[in-house]
Amino acid sequence: MTLPKLRATQQTIVFALFIVMFLGFTVLLPGFSNLDNLLTLLQNVAILGILGLGMAVVVIGRGIDISMIAALAVPAGLMLQLVTNGQSIASAGLMALGLSLAFGLVNGWLIAYAEVPSLFTTLASGLFLAGLGQAAIFQLEVVQWPAELDAVAGIGRGSLGGIPMPVIMFALASALMALLLRKVRAGAFIYAIGDNPFSARATGLPTRPVIVFEYVLAALIGLFAGLVMAASVNSMPTRIYNSTMVYDVVLVVVLGGIGLSGGRGGVANVVIGTLLIGTMLNGMTIMDISYSVQNIIKGLVLLAAILIDSVLNPRNEETAQQGDI
Repeated sequence: MTLPKLRATQQTIVFALFIVMFLGFTVLLPGFSNLDNLLTLLQNVAILGILGLGMAVVVIGRGIDISMIAALAVPAGLMLQLVTNGQSIASAGLMALGLSLAFGLVNGWLIAYAEVPSLFTTLASGLFLAGLGQAAIFQLEVVQWPAELDAVAGIGRGSLGGIPMPVIMFALASALMALLLRKVRAGAFIYAIGDNPFSARATGLPTRPVIVFEYVLAALIGLFAGLVMAASVNSMPTRIYNSTMVYDVVLVVVLGGIGLSGGRGGVANVVIGTLLIGTMLNGMTIMDISYSVQNIIKGLVLLAAILIDSVLNPRNEETAQQGDI
């Protein structure tokens, strides 16, 4: 009897690396394996994981969205600002939702119909949305969580069965995203477009509307992540869109094994990538490595992940399109 051959995919490599890193930190770093530290680790990367789900949808569809941090900060910050200024929760929520929908629709239309490459579209739109927040929406750089919103603060505060609520929200969002990608027709369309956009269009798939849907979904996930984060820290630091957080989101997706060439990967890859990044960041924090050095390490890891992805998931130039990354 012959044993089946094990295929070394990027997902299995990253998962094995996570196990090795976790065991190594457990042995070498005092306090790393404490339950409180592990829960803190998960809580600290839950928002990153939620954003990774939105980025994953776009990357699977052969695009990229580097405007997600602006989509996190500005609509959620708008809701907090409006409630602070006396607006009702319902009207403030609708305006924040409307801003997210409009933002995603503009991104999707420019990429799908105007055929502007997704990298440049989301770079420009993210800068625009961040500037709009600075110039016309926010009165302070940090918008405090108003007491009127405490009724919905449970999405980011407290715990359920000892598990922090941001982690619960990440798990819930992961389950819904897995359902969308694997059980809903739109999910199959996203994979087909990412795998071969020309073939998908030739078979009659509504490729342009599906691309618009991807970016609308990414914007809505950004709003959800922003509200969870604001509830957990009791404020929205609006200048977060000037941080390097978007690179962490890309790192989660690429390192987790979602191919930049499109049509591959899923929720499991985002979860694995989030766990690995969370473990790495937590270990570096315990070792008291400075923030600047952490960025250097993350940059090197991202570069290595992209090189591995280019080897394991080579891009087929015959199916390339203008809207590619």
